Amino acid sequence: MRDDLARLARTVIACRRCPRLVRYREHVARTKKREFADWEYWGRPVPGFGDPRAELLIVGLAPAAHGANRTGRMFTGDSSGRWLFRALHRQRFASQAASDHRGDGLRVRNVYITAAVRCAPPDNRPARDEMANCAGYLRREFALLSRVRVIVALGQIAFTQVLALAADDGVPLSRPRPRFAHGAAYLLHGRRGPVELIASYHPSRQNTQTGRLTEGMLDAVFRQARLSLTRTPRRD
Repeated sequence: MRDDLARLARTVIACRRCPRLVRYREHVARTKKREFADWEYWGRPVPGFGDPRAELLIVGLAPAAHGANRTGRMFTGDSSGRWLFRALHRQRFASQAASDHRGDGLRVRNVYITAAVRCAPPDNRPARDEMANCAGYLRREFALLSRVRVIVALGQIAFTQVLALAADDGVPLSRPRPRFAHGAAYLLHGRRGPVELIASYHPSRQNTQTGRLTEGMLDAVFRQARLSLTRTPRRD
């Protein structure tokens, strides 16, 4: 499994399917942000990372232009990541409460972190065809992460992409279709067995600086994820 995920990561990193995203991510890597002028930006698609035997899967939107597009690791080096890793650390899913670069010693426990889109999109808004181009990577990760029992979707785009995964796995998404709402949880019964999907607002500045998402609200989502993992049988 670890080797398969590593091969998938190499495929993701080499991807150039979306011309607009290629131009944008490489432009950002060349021009940089003043405070990161001495960094050599990653400037490529960003693969998922974490425990290959993870039971918790976290799906975000996309790399931040000066976060993961700079550091080469999801949610690393930006404000969204600071919120996420603080919450994960408090629930003992992460070894430390901050992550600034790939070699900073962060270890996640029983967690795999990925995103719906692998390149930083302009204005954090991927186009529909760009999401479709990336969907296969998420689908392949989900297939390889066979022990996943809980998925936390950060934001509506991630939530929608996870529902598409569920449909591929044979989950009947009958009416009423699961709707995105912070803290909403749905038990999805597919070919691989039950998987709980928990929705959360994305810890973007747009949400955290306006108070739409508080640390307490994000903590509650990961407390719920941990509780769900204790209640459902493990997959060996």
